[in-house]
Amino acid sequence: GLAVWHPKGGILRRTVEDYSRRTHAAFGYEYVVTPHLAKAGLWETSGHVHFYRDTMFPAIELDGGENRPGQEYFVKPMNCPFHILIYKSRSRSYRELPLRLFELGTVYRYEMSGVIHGLMRARGFTQDDSHIFTTEDQLASELQNLLDFVLMVLRDFGFEDFEADLSTKPNKAVGDPELWVKAEEYLAAALERTDLSYQLAPGEGAFYGPKIDIHVKDAIGRRWQLSTIQVDFAQPENFDLEYASSENARVRPVMIHRALLGSIERFIGILIEHYAGAFPAWLSPVQVTVVPVADRHNGYAQSVADTLAETGVRVEVDTADNTVGEKIRTAITQKHPVVLVVGESDVENVTVGIRLRGEDAEERGVSVTDAAERITGLIAEPR
Repeated sequence: GLAVWHPKGGILRRTVEDYSRRTHAAFGYEYVVTPHLAKAGLWETSGHVHFYRDTMFPAIELDGGENRPGQEYFVKPMNCPFHILIYKSRSRSYRELPLRLFELGTVYRYEMSGVIHGLMRARGFTQDDSHIFTTEDQLASELQNLLDFVLMVLRDFGFEDFEADLSTKPNKAVGDPELWVKAEEYLAAALERTDLSYQLAPGEGAFYGPKIDIHVKDAIGRRWQLSTIQVDFAQPENFDLEYASSENARVRPVMIHRALLGSIERFIGILIEHYAGAFPAWLSPVQVTVVPVADRHNGYAQSVADTLAETGVRVEVDTADNTVGEKIRTAITQKHPVVLVVGESDVENVTVGIRLRGEDAEERGVSVTDAAERITGLIAEPR
């Protein structure tokens, strides 16, 4: 239930995470980093020990001695209590809200061995996790902006067909029932303003608040749950969170929990299924393969690769002891977006032959400068 990332998988993951960091920064989120475990008391205050214990790894006892008991720690099943501690680390004013904290945080959940399934269901996974602390007056507009943000991000990765579930209060839950109803009304109103089709999922909310789950359909019509948005009136109460209003009164903030990609591991698994490995060029671990026609062209092929690498292109040179046809077939089989073929005339004229994924024809005699410009445009990240 714990993924090991090989080099090309590591490149794909880093690309997804870099996109997430850049996009969140552009939308006003502040990046934070939190520990992987905490004392049991934190999870007791949050309610996880009472409501979520079956999904947590067993407690770890530390700091004990010969004549004194140890202190229980838990590896984190969620990031939210740590983000709450950041909010609570000093006094807050209404002028600071909404406060949007963002983390690529790894969490650990003790899934039963029978349900573990590759990247799709793991015991340790990383979330593009954020917690937004807002006034109630700001809540409706924040939810609206958040739904727009979610759909923008999913479209950037090539998804266009969306559905939503509105998951309501489960049997085991914390907080005032009237606040649960209010939270559900805020979420429903946001969905209706977005004109996003949705259905109710009774009893499927988190123990601390109702949620919206965004589903996408992949290239062959399979439905996958990805993004989650939760409204939480309970945790601000549990942790006694406050801010100073414009009248200098002490007021509880409202908390929004949200992950856009969900589990990075699962999201990448869904991308693999959706694209069948033929990723958009900006995501592809190898964007260009340079194929020398003969060994004597290896040096020139490497110089072309070096020129592309200087502009940020992820490029490989295939110097294997195979024919040029076999090398091209290898690149096509591995679904690399661009294949550059270089031979004697290319060495003499500082050119390359270009073959794009999905095209049978090869364009010959393209200058290295023109090829680099075209490839740079092809691999550009969304926006």
